[in-house]
Amino acid sequence: MGNQQRSGPASQQAIKDIHGGLIGDAYYGKAWYSNNRESIGIGQEVAVPEWLDWDLWQGPAPRCSYKDNIVHYNWHWFWNWGTGEINNNGTHELDICRWALDVDYPSKVSSSGGRFAFKDDWQFYDTQIANYEFEGNKMISWEGKSCNNHPFFERGRGVTIHGTKGTLMMDREGFIAYDQSGKVIKEMKEVTDSGTMDLVGGGGLTTIHMLNFCNGIKMGEQLAAPVSDGYISNLLPHLGNIAQKCGRVLEVNPLNGHILGDDEAAQMWSRDYEYGWEPTI
Repeated sequence: MGNQQRSGPASQQAIKDIHGGLIGDAYYGKAWYSNNRESIGIGQEVAVPEWLDWDLWQGPAPRCSYKDNIVHYNWHWFWNWGTGEINNNGTHELDICRWALDVDYPSKVSSSGGRFAFKDDWQFYDTQIANYEFEGNKMISWEGKSCNNHPFFERGRGVTIHGTKGTLMMDREGFIAYDQSGKVIKEMKEVTDSGTMDLVGGGGLTTIHMLNFCNGIKMGEQLAAPVSDGYISNLLPHLGNIAQKCGRVLEVNPLNGHILGDDEAAQMWSRDYEYGWEPTI
């Protein structure tokens, strides 16, 4: 899975240090993403451009009329095609928190927020705080601010991992660890620059990650982010969106991530498909 930070040497070292007790017993991870996205406006139904196969572009999604504010990037903010900021960008930092805390599926998920910055066609949330509780007294929170780029630790995205003896802040550029008095006890820069806030996400870590993928195919190299593990990190944002959409706390089976005792929320486990595009097994 394309969580390229898993391939970063500095991130890998940070995880080794956390699991080795550098900050004591790690119990809480905070993930964030802050950007200054502008309004997407109110789209107008217009003719499909000649260069675009609108039917193929929509893929398995139920068909909608073409509007001039969807392609290429703004599809992220529509329920019919996208998953909002939490699964567009939040999945990366949630993955790092989960990796650091050594947890899989949560037992409880809640979310609050809304579309606060603009009144337009954007259907998801430009402001969202999702919380995930895990067995063993561990917790992860994600704070997304799509339309306000005020940073934490002077970074638009990243995570802090909090333990009984200190805190470690990390992003795609490296990490800094602090003891309980705020003194820096260890830091490390990443070996290469990587895209952080652009719309492409390229850079050195992506190159390293793709090389790992290719070597996994050619030589059986151990994958930094196997799909079986990436699936779990991808599920967490979906659960956050479901909790937000339903407006209540979700009880979750910590063994497989399935929603418990909530038929309405469980109906969102899969999407509606365009006729003829339904997956078959």
